[in-house]
Formats: sequence, structure tokens, C-alpha cells
Amino acid sequence: MLQFIIQGRGGQGAQKAGELLAEAFFREGNYIQAYSTYGGARRGTPVSSFIKVDDKPIRLRCDIENPDMMLCFDASLLSDAFLSRAGEKTTILINCGFQPEYFEASKRFKIVTLDAIAVAQRTQMGRIVNTALVGACAAILKAPNIDVLIQVLKDKSPARVEQNVQACLEGYRLVTEGGKN
Repeated sequence: MLQFIIQGRGGQGAQKAGELLAEAFFREGNYIQAYSTYGGARRGTPVSSFIKVDDKPIRLRCDIENPDMMLCFDASLLSDAFLSRAGEKTTILINCGFQPEYFEASKRFKIVTLDAIAVAQRTQMGRIVNTALVGACAAILKAPNIDVLIQVLKDKSPARVEQNVQACLEGYRLVTEGGKN
């Protein structure tokens, strides 16, 4: 079973990122369990999405501990409470312009960084980083298939469809090629 925790702030698209990943995995024929939690429904408050993916029905109805992937949309959310859920095999993808070694947690976990704000700005997405991070996540895990993910984006993006696709592909490319922003 693949398990994800996505942590962001209201307005960054963390909840939508969870929906996009869940839909892409579902379209590939997987079983999905996905839900989000958030405080006050306003911009800037912490938002979390949780996803479980498996090729057989998911009967486990508990919190996710030791996920395969954690996406952190805002490095200021990289708290001890957030990191306490990570296991030794967890990959943590952080939206920031720093190298992974900048973070003390890189001594304990595999950290990948992507300046998703720079990607979003280059693709006319402003500060909405979700599609760049979803593309990077797909590259790291080699799942879901990028073509399926792009089709989900085309079908589910509420606005700026082409910009969302470009941000996703750019996030995917930067991680796949180990490129610089």
C-alpha cells in the first residue's frame, strides 16, 4: 500500500493536490482512501490531505504513520509533529529554494526540494504550487503515470488548465532530470 500525507496552507492547493493524486491512482485501477482536514476554512490556515492507494480494497481505517511520501507545501510547516509521522523509508518533498541538506531532518529522512513557487510563477500560476509538487511527487515515486496525471489535470482543473499542465510537467522534469529551477 502507498500512503501519502500532504501538508499545506489554505489557498496553496494542498487539498486539490490530494484529490488529483487520488483520481490519477483511481484511473489506473487502484483502490483509494482519501480525506482532508483543515482548521478554519480560510486562506493561510494549515490543511492536510491523506491518501492510501492499493491494488486491493483498503479496509484499514486509521491514521497514516510512516507514509511513503510526505509533501510539504510550506517549509514553515516542517514541525516535529509533522516529522514524527515519517518513517525511515519516507520521502519528504518540500516546496522551497534550499538544498535538502539545509534541513536538519535530512540527516534522518530522504528529503527532496523543489522551488515550486518559482515553477508556478514561470507558468503563470502565481503562488499556487500544487500542480508542480504533484508532478514532482509522480517523478519521485514513478507513479501515478504522468500521462494519466496530465489527463486528470485537464479534466479536473477549475481554471488555467494549460498553466496547471505546464507546472506539473515542469515539476516532473526538474525531479526526473535533477535539474535546477
